[in-house]
Amino acid sequence: MKTIVLLILLMTSQWTFAQTTCLSEGEKQLYDLIMAYRKTKKLGPIPYSEKLTRVAQAHVRDLTDYFDKDNDTGCNPHSWSKNGNWKPCCYTSDHKEAECMWTKPKEIAGYTGEGYEIAFYSSAGAQPFESLEGWKQSAGHNPLLINSGIWQKVQWKAIGIGIYRNYSVVWFGATEDSSVIQNCDN
Repeated sequence: MKTIVLLILLMTSQWTFAQTTCLSEGEKQLYDLIMAYRKTKKLGPIPYSEKLTRVAQAHVRDLTDYFDKDNDTGCNPHSWSKNGNWKPCCYTSDHKEAECMWTKPKEIAGYTGEGYEIAFYSSAGAQPFESLEGWKQSAGHNPLLINSGIWQKVQWKAIGIGIYRNYSVVWFGATEDSSVIQNCDN
C-alpha cells in the first residue's frame, strides 16, 4: 500500500512540474511580425523563451481579469494584481516599482535574468499587427523592439509573447533561456 501511495505521489508531482507552454496562432504571428520588423533594421531574430512566454501569458490574463485601465491609482499595465502566485505591485510612470517588473520572470518562471515588458491594449481586442504598429509609434516601446536608445548596447537573447483578449505583451531578456516552446499544434 505504501508503494502505491508513493508511486501516485511521484506521478502527481511529475505531472505538476511538467509544464508545456504553447503559442497561439496570434502569438506566433506577432513573433514573426516583430522579427520581420527587426530585420528591416538589420537586427537578428530573438529566440523564443518558454519561461518569458509563460510570464507573458500569465500577465495578459492577470491584466484581463484584474487590471482596471480607468483606475485612479496611477498604476499602469506593467502592474500585477494580488491574485496570482507572485508579488503584487503598482507600476507607475515614475518607474519607482520597475524592479517589480524586472524580477517577474525569475519569480514566476525561474528565468535567470531580468525581464523587460512592453504592453498593448485595444478595446476591440489585441491583434498582432495593431499591437506592433502601436509599439512602433511609441517612444517608450519601439526602442526595445529595435535595440535603440538606452537599449542600443543590449543584445536580446530571449523573447516571450502573450496575447489574450484586449491585451498583448512582449517580454525581452538579455540572458539565454535553454527552455524551448513545444510544438503544440493539434
